[in-house]
Amino acid sequence: MKTFFAYRYLLIVTAILLFGLAGQAQTDEQKALEAKREQLQKEISEMNRLLFAERKQKGTVLDQMELLDQKINVRQQLIRVTNQQSNLLSRQINANIRNITKLREDLEILKEEYATMIQKSYQNRSQQSRLMFLLSSQNFYQAFKRLQYMKQYTQYRKQQGIQIAAKTEDLITLNNDLTSQRKEKEQLITQNQTARKELFSEIGNQKDLLKTIRQNESKYTAALNKKKSEAREIEAQIERLIRNAIAASNKEAGNTGNTSKFVLTPEATIVANNFSANKGRLIWPVEKGIKQQGFGIYNDAVYPGIKHQNNGVIIATDKGARARAVFEGEVIAILAVPGGSKGVQIKHGNYISTYYNLSNLFVKKGDKVTAKDELGEIYTNRFNGLTQLKFYLYRDVTRLNPEEWIYRL
Repeated sequence: MKTFFAYRYLLIVTAILLFGLAGQAQTDEQKALEAKREQLQKEISEMNRLLFAERKQKGTVLDQMELLDQKINVRQQLIRVTNQQSNLLSRQINANIRNITKLREDLEILKEEYATMIQKSYQNRSQQSRLMFLLSSQNFYQAFKRLQYMKQYTQYRKQQGIQIAAKTEDLITLNNDLTSQRKEKEQLITQNQTARKELFSEIGNQKDLLKTIRQNESKYTAALNKKKSEAREIEAQIERLIRNAIAASNKEAGNTGNTSKFVLTPEATIVANNFSANKGRLIWPVEKGIKQQGFGIYNDAVYPGIKHQNNGVIIATDKGARARAVFEGEVIAILAVPGGSKGVQIKHGNYISTYYNLSNLFVKKGDKVTAKDELGEIYTNRFNGLTQLKFYLYRDVTRLNPEEWIYRL
């Protein structure tokens, strides 16, 4: 019988371990989803503060449409993540219900086995005392073995009692977890309902704005073309200045044949290697802000069939905020678009970071900078109240996606 009990105990312990591992995996997934949800909530809060304050509702319909479209996208992500959390909690609740049922069954079996064992022990005790059991031994060795058996049997009874207590404690813990999970799920459902209401409100605002745009389509098209033209002019100047810097640097190194790639000195190679080694860990080019427009091709907010391309990223920040260097390097050029804002280009070996839409500059060409050094104050648009930094990243003349290089951009 002892072997049977030991085997059952092994099965129970194995089941508890498996439940524990599954529960840990779900806990890790839940933590990841909660972190994502908190990040999206923070992003919406920052968008409301930086992009949707009352004083910033005076921009062009193009500005309003793009900002509203961005906010709706983030809100939809928040609802998806909250749904994922709710579904995961449902799975955890169902698993807990199954575990509680299994624990109750195991507890009943343990209690029955323990009761049987106690009953047999009592019967044996009434039929023959422990002392007589020992004295009836044929020799000292047999008496010793019988004594050891009685000790082991007593210890096993004690172990069964401990198992029952542990099972009871597990049952209480699971019941508490179940109650907590149900409350958490109810909170998530409430939060999702609130997010949906806000989303429907924002979609309604977007529809109203679309009506306004389509009533005056030429005005929207003109604003769109102007914005594209300004972006092309800025990017053309950025690439022209990079090629000029490559030509000047290579000429100084005695190499005039290559105009598309820096010929690096040993010192510049070290800087470039360090920059490359920090991919994904570079600091933000502003102390505080949110990504307003990412890198690459995206659909027009009004006419999804129209594609736009952004060769950098646009970061919204607070009025009076200052651009800062993302890594050590040397200022190789100052951008100045006629009728526009200013910019700074910094060389990090053969990597070039560009910070555009600055008003006051704190550096000049040839200055050495380190990470977090302030480069200039970011311009605040008097018409729409937005403070936006346009950030670009190149390796020689090849465009790079800053989102892959800046930490959590």
